[in-house]
Amino acid sequence: MSATTVAVLDYGSGNLHSATRALARTGAHVEVTSDPEVALAADVSSSPGVGAFDACMRGLRGVGGEKIIGTRLAGGRPVLGICVGMQILFEKGVEHGIETEGCGEWPGTVDRLDAPVLPHMGWNTVEAPKDSVLFAGMDDDTRFYFVHTYAAQTWELPEPERIAPPRLTWAEHGSRFLAAVENGPLSATQFHPEKSGDAGAVLLRNWWILCEQARGERRADRGPLDRQARDGVARLRRGGAARRDPRHRGAATGTGDRPDRRVGRGRGRDRRDGDRVEEDDAEGVRSGKEIGRSTR
Repeated sequence: MSATTVAVLDYGSGNLHSATRALARTGAHVEVTSDPEVALAADVSSSPGVGAFDACMRGLRGVGGEKIIGTRLAGGRPVLGICVGMQILFEKGVEHGIETEGCGEWPGTVDRLDAPVLPHMGWNTVEAPKDSVLFAGMDDDTRFYFVHTYAAQTWELPEPERIAPPRLTWAEHGSRFLAAVENGPLSATQFHPEKSGDAGAVLLRNWWILCEQARGERRADRGPLDRQARDGVARLRRGGAARRDPRHRGAATGTGDRPDRRVGRGRGRDRRDGDRVEEDDAEGVRSGKEIGRSTR
């Protein structure tokens, strides 16, 4: 059986190296590309991003990224947005008084956090729903690495009548904001899973297993946690170091979901990306600084 192919969309936003390495650890074949044909042909696609919302949107439009995302989702094919790659999925972003149209997959605005200390940079816990696929197998005190000043702070999509609503994960830094969304084939995280140690590795592995299900290649006898996933979760539960230090690499967990069903506006593929921090805090990742639920 061939490995699941992940196309990491290169639209000139940030360093893709760590995201590519983290995705490759799931067992997927990863290819960085700005070629629409390659991105559309891949089993799954990821859109990492750092920088300003407006700049990321310009870069995304430059490679036809919003159309790639929209076309994939219209066919029920998985897409993962990371950091600004999550923000650009919303209707618009407002930064320094500049309003920029996003991809419009979800209604709502990405704007500045109401916090005394910005950017929000370091480790923080999240509030994930009990039925989350991405966070399956993780404890409530598991921490993830954030670096951002802007975020989506409300969820405006009406609840669907016939299918399950999106799973929303929240975090807090001065104000409450969306830390992750699971919406059929469309998943996104405001934090950086590739910089979040074992926790991030578990989350990416969960997502990869979900993508394998969508691809129809998951073995019937495979349990909800494969061996690599169990090892990663065990490390997380052994103590703080495994949860907090990105030098400890882990894996993930699986669960049964229907990644081909999505609730959203899907209005023909706009874009959004909005992380106002220019550079990742690599030193912060190495030192394993924590922020916790409250602002510091």
